[in-house]
Amino acid sequence: MKAGKYRHFKGGEYRVQGVARHSETGELLVVYTPLYGEGGLWVRPLSMFEEPVRHDGRERPRFEYIGAD
Repeated sequence: MKAGKYRHFKGGEYRVQGVARHSETGELLVVYTPLYGEGGLWVRPLSMFEEPVRHDGRERPRFEYIGAD
């Protein structure tokens, strides 16, 4: 997982800070900030962040890397 800017399949842009590990379960979590609204720090399981989604009749990445900061 590269740090940098990503675009959600619905259009919003996010800055990925990095990947963290859950202290109890060991699950890998992506730490990111929305580049709109109030921002803040958010986490999502890495497996969910990287999984493909079906949208407008085609399969695409949930988040697509669009470049470094």
